Amino acid sequence: MSGGDIAGLIAAGVFAILVAILAVPVFKLGKVFDELSGSIRSLSEETTPLIGEVTATVSTTNEQLKKVDGMTSNVSDATANISALSSLIAATVGSPLIKVASFSYGVRQAFSARKKSTNRGRRSR
Repeated sequence: MSGGDIAGLIAAGVFAILVAILAVPVFKLGKVFDELSGSIRSLSEETTPLIGEVTATVSTTNEQLKKVDGMTSNVSDATANISALSSLIAATVGSPLIKVASFSYGVRQAFSARKKSTNRGRRSR
C-alpha cells in the first residue's frame, strides 16, 4: 500500500463518517415531516365538521335577524301611528284650548281696563 492508497482510505472513512453524521438530521427531518402531515390530516378532519356547525349557526342567526327586522319594522310603524295620533290629539284639543285661553285673556284685559276706567273717575281731591 502506498501513501496515496492510505490517503484514499482515510478520505473514504471521513466521507463515510460525514454521511453518517448528516444522515441523522435528515432522518429526524423525515420524522418531522411525518408528524406535520399527520397534524394537517387531523386538522382537516376536525375542520370539516366545524365548518358545518358554523354554517348552521349562521343560518340560524340569519333567521333570528329576520324576526328582529320584522319586530323593528312593526315598532317603527307603531311609533309613526303614535306620532300621528298625538298630532291629531294636539290639533283637536289644542286649538279649542288656545281659543279658551285667548278668550279668558281678553275677558281679563276687559275687566282690568274697566276697573282702571272706573278708578279714574273717582279721583279724590
